[in-house]
Amino acid sequence: MTDTSTPSPLNPLAPLRLTSFSHGGGCGCKIAPGVLSQILRNSGAGLIPPELMVGIETADDAAVYRLNDSQALIATTDFFMPIVDDPYEFGRIAATNAISDVYAMGGRPIMALALVAMPVNQLPVEVIGEIVRGGQDVCRAAGIPIAGGHTIDSVEPIYGLVALGLVDPAHVKRNAAARAGDLLVLGKPLGVGVLSAALKKEKLRLAGYRQLIENTTRLNTPGIALAPMAGVHALTDVTGFGLAGHALELARGAGLTAVIDWPRVPLLDGVAAMAAEGFVTGASGRNWAGYGAEVALADGLPAVAQALLTDPQTSGGLLVSCAPETVDAVLQVFRDEGFAQAAVIGRMAEGPAGLRVSA
Repeated sequence: MTDTSTPSPLNPLAPLRLTSFSHGGGCGCKIAPGVLSQILRNSGAGLIPPELMVGIETADDAAVYRLNDSQALIATTDFFMPIVDDPYEFGRIAATNAISDVYAMGGRPIMALALVAMPVNQLPVEVIGEIVRGGQDVCRAAGIPIAGGHTIDSVEPIYGLVALGLVDPAHVKRNAAARAGDLLVLGKPLGVGVLSAALKKEKLRLAGYRQLIENTTRLNTPGIALAPMAGVHALTDVTGFGLAGHALELARGAGLTAVIDWPRVPLLDGVAAMAAEGFVTGASGRNWAGYGAEVALADGLPAVAQALLTDPQTSGGLLVSCAPETVDAVLQVFRDEGFAQAAVIGRMAEGPAGLRVSA
């Protein structure tokens, strides 16, 4: 079969492009990190009960509320506009992305609520039904029900979930507990934003589209097995702020310097060349504007490194900070769960909170 540009849409129920209804797609829709920090500057001044183990203080992936000595409730929500034109795949991607935050806290999901905002006068009900079906199928794969939700009529199509999970309070994995000397493991390759930019411009080939779908619909289930491992000190997932942004969150939370060895960072096939051709999202530039002053790029890095470090990852991989003696076990967890490209990409070092990227 000839590898031609991806037909759009890829579903006979949608004789229109879902992405044409939105100004951005996937986690590239996130508010820029600099703007977000201003918005949230005074948002933590309210009631903080002692049972609230994790709130917004370190921009962690989810809230965690202690129920008793053996159980804590994980609560998170995520939703966005279409990253692909196929409504079923859009639903799958959005649901996978939302559930990921439960895994990133070391938890096991227990149920979800659907968030559905659609331009009901412009999208056929069959298309909206396919979006919801995609989300339901992912929840079924995660072993959880969609137990309710909320719908509104909206100018742009938006879909996502409230995801709830449980975790042993002793096994909660925060993004702020990395230790000097830890190694950094990345669970999925980078480049989703680049592929989505090419899709938006109708330049993405079929092989790239398949990579996009496979990467964004793979549930981050290793988080469950990583949670009880004493050598796993910090955990997060890489989403809209890119690898650099989420590595910086680890560094800020621990008061350490994150060091990324660029040659070791796994990339989706072809994305480096595509980024060099200009297939970069606007969110990548906004990310760099928000935190670039905290990133030191080594001389000799490829020209596309900055764009790929800031590339927004919709439903991206887990980023693990673990003791060196635990890294083989961590990698084995990823291998056992089908994450063949998981790799050690750097380390946490003594020094001021920030990020260094070596060539």
